[in-house]
Amino acid sequence: MVQPTPATDDGWWRSAVIYQVYVRSFADGDGDGTGDLAGVRARLPYLADLGVDALWFNPWYRSPMKDGGYDVADYRAIDPAFGTLAEAEKLIAEAREVGIRTIVDIVPNHVSDQHPWFRAALAGGPERELFHFRPGRGEHGELPPNDWRSEFGGPAWTRLPDGDWYLHLFAPEQPDLNWAHPAVRQEHEDILRFWFERGVAGVRIDSAALLAKDPELPDFTEGRDPHPYVDRDELHDVYRAWRAVADEYGAVFVGEVWLPDTERFARYLRPDELHTAFNFSFMSCPWDAARLRASIDETLAEHAPIGAPATWVLCNHDVTRTVTRYGRADTGFDFATKAFGTPTDLALGTRRARAAALLSLALPGAVYVYQGEELGLPEADIPLDRIEDPMHARSGGTDPGRDGCRVPLPWSADEPHAGFGGEPWLPQPDGWAAYAADRQAEDPDSMLRLYHEAIRLRPVFGDGPLTWLPAPDGVLAFARADAVCVVNLSDTPVDLPAHSALLLAGGPLDTAGRLPHDTAVWLRA
Repeated sequence: MVQPTPATDDGWWRSAVIYQVYVRSFADGDGDGTGDLAGVRARLPYLADLGVDALWFNPWYRSPMKDGGYDVADYRAIDPAFGTLAEAEKLIAEAREVGIRTIVDIVPNHVSDQHPWFRAALAGGPERELFHFRPGRGEHGELPPNDWRSEFGGPAWTRLPDGDWYLHLFAPEQPDLNWAHPAVRQEHEDILRFWFERGVAGVRIDSAALLAKDPELPDFTEGRDPHPYVDRDELHDVYRAWRAVADEYGAVFVGEVWLPDTERFARYLRPDELHTAFNFSFMSCPWDAARLRASIDETLAEHAPIGAPATWVLCNHDVTRTVTRYGRADTGFDFATKAFGTPTDLALGTRRARAAALLSLALPGAVYVYQGEELGLPEADIPLDRIEDPMHARSGGTDPGRDGCRVPLPWSADEPHAGFGGEPWLPQPDGWAAYAADRQAEDPDSMLRLYHEAIRLRPVFGDGPLTWLPAPDGVLAFARADAVCVVNLSDTPVDLPAHSALLLAGGPLDTAGRLPHDTAVWLRA
């Protein structure tokens, strides 16, 4: 077993660059077409060279993979497709030896329908109390217990042969746990200890605001306060108990908390609860200077009173890739349907993604980089018969699902399957090899080299606050320490502010030394 992290907190997480690993699509070490822990271990030199501080792993636990591993059957075992627990322990230790910490994903809202608890519940055991089983409504119980809808589309209830219904806010294969039951709370605290004792430095909490349910399970009414299952007050007792466990090991939390109310959001970041939470406001902004500045200001303002660091995210395993998202002329994006108003211009999207990378890496706080963003990968079109994401089926085919951002990475341009390994579980598009890491490593103007340099130079911004500088309309300019970041989101080139040196540019300046549109630079004041 890996030696546990000492019970100290050096604050590394406050300004870390954290790389998200979707194991299934990262690198295939055994040639079966599925990414695995052996593939990650083989690529640790790449990750260390990139300069990241930590790896966040999407769920690597035993799972039927009905929702990409977010349907967990056993938290104390690695899925055989990825490797073994012993390999995970080796990976955690080897990563730490090269200065990279490990963050694992915990999914507390639900488990797999193959989890021992749920199988026992189906057999009529007392484990039914660990879930939400209810009789149906209607003359013969033929109607669901309430009108809640699944996050994946369709009703949030499934009926069993015995006539009872069970709740699942996501897929039917993901029954929701009853967090009012002490055994559920105790089990998750034990799971935290299990992984902290293996050297894990932190935990990302999936759907962190959904755990607690109104015990009456009432129908959903727009504007109901409190909400029957989102951001309920009793959640905070859960996270206070978790924080006490984490503090024993010097470990940290990052919560997936989608809340429009900034005051409610900030409650999760109080000193005795979560350390950080994802900033979805910034990620969901269109490519617009005023909107981005407002998001940055709001984010910093909501974190300041509680002393918590902000997090900055451009993309993740659930969201259309940045190059494609920013390649829309109108940048109007609906996260519910992933629909855009205009076709994608990949050249425009790549230019903007380079500028966005420099913007996010210059801001105060921690930055999360989803695998492949450093390669400038676009969203891939997945043939309908190859889509695995349940969102597609549950929506009746209206939602393309999230597989387009989960296509296996290209590592070597001249090798079969772009060096990923065996024939990938999701098809790689034609031309995918052009984005290969080995080719980009040799190109000084590539996206990969830009990320390398930006992460290397990022300390020039120090750990202090942000000060906005005067700038033309459509331009963001701010200073931190003695460094300045300027991002031109307008339609015309702009003059750079006075500076002593140009540290890094997302693209070339024009012949007059001005900053072109959709380009960012870092300057020394």
